[in-house]
Amino acid sequence: MTSERHRQAALAAMPFLFVALWSTGFIGAKFGLPHAEPFTFLFVRSALTLALLVPLILVMRADWPRGRTLWGHIAVSGLLVHGAYLGGVFYGIYQGMPAGLTALLVGLQPLLTAALAGPLLNERLGAVQWLGLVLGLVGIALVLGGKLDPGEALFQGFGLGALASVMVALVGISLGTLYQKRFCTGMPLLGGTVVQYLATGTLMGLGAWLFETRQIEWTSTFVLTLGWLVLVLSISAILLLMALIRRGEASRVASLFYLVPPVTALEAWWLFDERLPPLSLVGMAIAIAGVVLVVKGRGARRA
Repeated sequence: MTSERHRQAALAAMPFLFVALWSTGFIGAKFGLPHAEPFTFLFVRSALTLALLVPLILVMRADWPRGRTLWGHIAVSGLLVHGAYLGGVFYGIYQGMPAGLTALLVGLQPLLTAALAGPLLNERLGAVQWLGLVLGLVGIALVLGGKLDPGEALFQGFGLGALASVMVALVGISLGTLYQKRFCTGMPLLGGTVVQYLATGTLMGLGAWLFETRQIEWTSTFVLTLGWLVLVLSISAILLLMALIRRGEASRVASLFYLVPPVTALEAWWLFDERLPPLSLVGMAIAIAGVVLVVKGRGARRA
């Protein structure tokens, strides 16, 4: 009985642990991008992740995906969840888009995922859950809006290329969540993650070769940031995400991303002494309430 309670507690904590880990991605980008171009940065990150995951699979004798069809589906999901999302976010920030605005735009993912889940996965959300999604979006806008100085130009300092890259990230993570839920349900977590990073590393390497100088400043800050992103984001957080997608409806998993900007704001306050005005605190409370409505509300219905 005690072990079962511990298991249930661990399962209940998984979404909150995922949010805590995932939120550090924007912080890592802020630390690392001054020392490496985005595609080069992500290629090295993918290569190091594979260097750790492959021996782990061999030691644990974990399963590999069975059949070429499943390998192909997993590779596609990796290109969307990792390649399009990470590439879009990192390139957008590198091109001058503020990290806060990037988080706000990518934070539209739950609404986009919920809208696409109907035609693609035949999922339906109840009115309470839709209310939760809208509240989450309003909360994100308040969190980030409260951090902007009066009169600041929201779209100043970057071009359409940065905006387009973040839109690619938004669409990629939304479609990737749905694609994996539909086509990769039999994916072994470790083996499948290796396939995803093989596809992502190939894409990032091609981008670095074609568009970048591939120069890296191996400072202590970059090394520590890279280590954190590999161990905590690319392995721990992604495995948690895959497990969460397997356990729940795609729209419910996507709702967790509403908590990332508020948590990131707290981390930025702690690390960089960024102020949190009252409007941002109110926005955090509204975003959390929206997530609770989606996650605790009535389950998605099948048409």
